[in-house]
Amino acid sequence: MFLSFGSFLALLAAGAPMVFVLGVAGALTLAITGATPLVVVAQRLYNGLDSFPLMAIPFFVLAGLIMEQGGIARAMVGLATALVGWIRGSLFMVATVTATGLSAISGSGSADTAAISSILLPEMRKRGYDIDYAAAVVASAGSLGPIIPPSIIMVVLAMISDLSVGAMFLGGIIPGLIAAAGLMVGHWLYARREPERYSDAEPFSWPRLGSAFIAAIPALTMPLIVVVGIIGGVVTPTEAAVLAVVAGLIIGLFVYREIKLSDLPAMMLRTAGISSAVMIIIGTASIFSWLVAVQDVPQMIAAWFSTHVGSPAMFLLAVNILLLIVGMFMESISALLILMPVLMPIAISLGIDPLHFGVVVAINLSIGLITPPYGICLFVACTVAQRSVMQVSRVIWIPLIPLILMLILSTYVPQVVLWLPQTLM
Repeated sequence: MFLSFGSFLALLAAGAPMVFVLGVAGALTLAITGATPLVVVAQRLYNGLDSFPLMAIPFFVLAGLIMEQGGIARAMVGLATALVGWIRGSLFMVATVTATGLSAISGSGSADTAAISSILLPEMRKRGYDIDYAAAVVASAGSLGPIIPPSIIMVVLAMISDLSVGAMFLGGIIPGLIAAAGLMVGHWLYARREPERYSDAEPFSWPRLGSAFIAAIPALTMPLIVVVGIIGGVVTPTEAAVLAVVAGLIIGLFVYREIKLSDLPAMMLRTAGISSAVMIIIGTASIFSWLVAVQDVPQMIAAWFSTHVGSPAMFLLAVNILLLIVGMFMESISALLILMPVLMPIAISLGIDPLHFGVVVAINLSIGLITPPYGICLFVACTVAQRSVMQVSRVIWIPLIPLILMLILSTYVPQVVLWLPQTLM
């Protein structure tokens, strides 16, 4: 055990990429101890990827790229502007509402952040918004992606924890909507501090909302296909992701006409690059997580928790603190694959509903997308805004407050997560 975690921490401290940290730590432990043949490394790597639900990941990634380039994001921004553009700090509200809609398409926080950033951040700068806070707003909006279904994090989590993907998706809807509402309240309060700077709100107009809704109808079909199809049991998550790609191509090519057939090879190459990065991490993490399991680490940690943290409430508090810290330094999929095989058995032994616990973990890792120094959504927004992570980090705590409050509510009021799955499934 000490060799496994020692090599893991040493490689992590040395700045090695996470894929090598996970794979090399596991292989090195097996090589030095000699207790298990090294061929197990290849077997575990293959077994970690030999899963039909994982095929949903590249298709959701491709759907997100189509959404970003095919006019779908722009149509959603237009609808959000007509819906909430009358509120003070209007573009803050538009970013959050747009992200809520796009989250039901791509399943990726970074894809949502990229799409919103490219459209809204230049306009925010033009209107004189505080660009640091604007980047924080867009990053926090993108973090809704892994909470609101479909979610790549939830697909992976359900696979390794033997949970229903559809139930996980349903469990994330109410927390995601609460988070979106909380973010909008926080942005409104921030905008009130400088009423003249953020007085660009436009009067609400029913005709304008109607025309924006009609223009966005093709874009709105994508989340309907994905979410309703999975929840209704008509399609699997992988099949829904394929349908989202097909629908997105039809909309982008023939309705909005903002992508061409000549754009597809580049989009597929980007999809392959992004997906392979995720997949190889999943494969190498399966080596390390198997090694952790055979060394009885979950049992040892469970024994420690039973001695020092006897109640479910204290366990959930400890897990939330742990995951919020881990999310600051580690990519979410890697953290998920390392920690869930350890934490889920303990949660079940304490009588915590596994679906509730799974959604709470997903929320934690979603918040990690905007916490410095690692948060990928924060990096994307800062890059487009042409600001450093340090500059934006000075104000990122403002949108973090409603997200943390939503996490606490979801943690200690389980029905926030469980009501929809129990009602509809």
